[in-house]
Amino acid sequence: MVEMRQLQLEGLVELRPKRWNDERGFFSEVWREEWLVNAGVSARFVQDNHSYSNKRGVLRGLHFQTPPAAQDKLVRVARGSIFDVAVDIRGGSATYGQWAGLVISAEDWNQLLIPRGFAHGFVALEDDTDVLYKVTAPYSPEFERTIRFDDPALGIDWPLRAGETVLSPKDSAAPLLAEVETGF
Repeated sequence: MVEMRQLQLEGLVELRPKRWNDERGFFSEVWREEWLVNAGVSARFVQDNHSYSNKRGVLRGLHFQTPPAAQDKLVRVARGSIFDVAVDIRGGSATYGQWAGLVISAEDWNQLLIPRGFAHGFVALEDDTDVLYKVTAPYSPEFERTIRFDDPALGIDWPLRAGETVLSPKDSAAPLLAEVETGF
C-alpha cells in the first residue's frame, strides 16, 4: 500500500509507502513495481545506489546522464534527511529550467520518483544520512553531466546558509545549465 502525490513539475511523484509498527520496530514494502505501473510509469530499475553523507551540508549534484544512458530515479532515505531537488532539463518543456524540492526523511518514510530529463541533487540536512536510490540505467561516466548547484538562472532555494555546503571537486567545478548540452 502506498500514497502517491504528483509534485508541481510533471513526472515528479512523491511516494509514501505504508509502515506497520509494533513493539519490535516496523515492516514496510518500500517499492513494488505495480505501484508505478498503476500510476502509468513504466520504469524498469536495473541498479541500486547507496550514498552516505557523514555531515550536514554535504551537497551532491546536480547530476544526470544524457541519452542513451538517461536514468529514472526512485530516491529514499534510510537514515537522516535530505532536501532533494529535481530540475527540468527537457528542451521544449514548458517548465524547462524550473526546479522542485522536497524534504525526504527516514522519519517521514517518503520517496521521490524523478523521471529522465531532470537533473538531480540533494543536500544532507543531518549528520550520518543514508540515501538509497534505484535507477533505470547503469552508471555511465561518458554520459554523465553535472550542473552547478547554485546556478543563478535556476534560483534553487537550498535550505543552508552560504558556506555550509560541502562539495566534491567535480560539483564545485560544474558548469551552468546554459553551458551544458543536456540531450533532452
